Amino acid sequence: LSTLHLKDEKTKPDANGAVVKADDNVEKTEDEEKEDRAAQSLLNKLIRSNLVDTTNQVEVLQRDPTSPLYSVKSFEELRLKPQLLQGVYAMGFNRPSKIQENALPMMLAEPPQNLIAQSQSGTGKTAAFVLAMLSRVEPGNKYPQCLCLSPTYELALQTGKVIEQMGNFYPDLKLAYAVRGNKLERGQKISEQIVIGTPGTVLDWCSKLKFIDPKKIKVFVLDEADVMIATQGHQDQSIRIQRMLPRDCQMLLFSATFEDSVWKFAQKVVPDPNIIKLKREEETLDTIKQYYVLCNNRDEKFRALCNIYGAITIAQAMIFCHTRKTAGWLAAELSREGHQVALLSGEMMVEQRAAVIERFREGKEKVLVTTNVCARG
Repeated sequence: LSTLHLKDEKTKPDANGAVVKADDNVEKTEDEEKEDRAAQSLLNKLIRSNLVDTTNQVEVLQRDPTSPLYSVKSFEELRLKPQLLQGVYAMGFNRPSKIQENALPMMLAEPPQNLIAQSQSGTGKTAAFVLAMLSRVEPGNKYPQCLCLSPTYELALQTGKVIEQMGNFYPDLKLAYAVRGNKLERGQKISEQIVIGTPGTVLDWCSKLKFIDPKKIKVFVLDEADVMIATQGHQDQSIRIQRMLPRDCQMLLFSATFEDSVWKFAQKVVPDPNIIKLKREEETLDTIKQYYVLCNNRDEKFRALCNIYGAITIAQAMIFCHTRKTAGWLAAELSREGHQVALLSGEMMVEQRAAVIERFREGKEKVLVTTNVCARG
């Protein structure tokens, strides 16, 4: 260890514990480079068992700077319908999360206000916009009144589960999935009050097949906007759907990131919005150190890893590799050395990845070897 080149950096960690970086000087393959954001988002939803306790501050930019800025510390303050309050508490929410404190008073205000909000997975944003939809819906009216767009079938199902749980005390409330493969008779109108689906199918249901009358929609939610615009065609389809909706329809857009392309898209879809952004606090922890070991080839890297393991006590570690091939090779070599190793990479099903992460979290495996698919989560 005395010959290590040590380089201290103040870092903002994502997780506590040792992170050893194994990096091949190889160009990334196209598959590795292409971020599968939708799968990543679903993985986040599957492995988060509760809300993330975020330290990020919320910055609110109001459409009308003169109106008072409200935030709430309890769900009772929102004056929700009793059935809805019952549904919220049945789901285990005791008080609003940080994003909900600021977003819910805006979403539930009269007259309805439009919102663009930035929030990561696990901050309670799905529950927030589901609450807004359920507050506006009239269960007695048997036609679609709320429309929610998700980038993929799996993410639509996840949101659907939240709607079903929260709307549990509304016996008349029904939900329809506008996703590929859900075939309906041509010419029929659907009676479900909430429709959740992917942009292509929703567009067909609104225009070509006329299952939905877009002029009767009160709330339009566009979830995971950054994932949406990374998918070919979804951006245009979403804009076309939005243009069919009535002027007084409430538009709510959520995105985990806000690069320029997402901003431009959000502003096209949501007129006169209130905006909620996260301010990232600059925090540095003295307990985290980074260092690197200079190696000439793969075998030297492997020996260096084994030496580090021999010299210091590591309870659990994550090793990031450049390619799937390297990850597979390293996992096999470490197993041969007698380490309990788990392997995580992009070709695995999202559910399999969630299971591997769960096992690692429970301490069943000591070393997690992974490609960048895990780093993004």
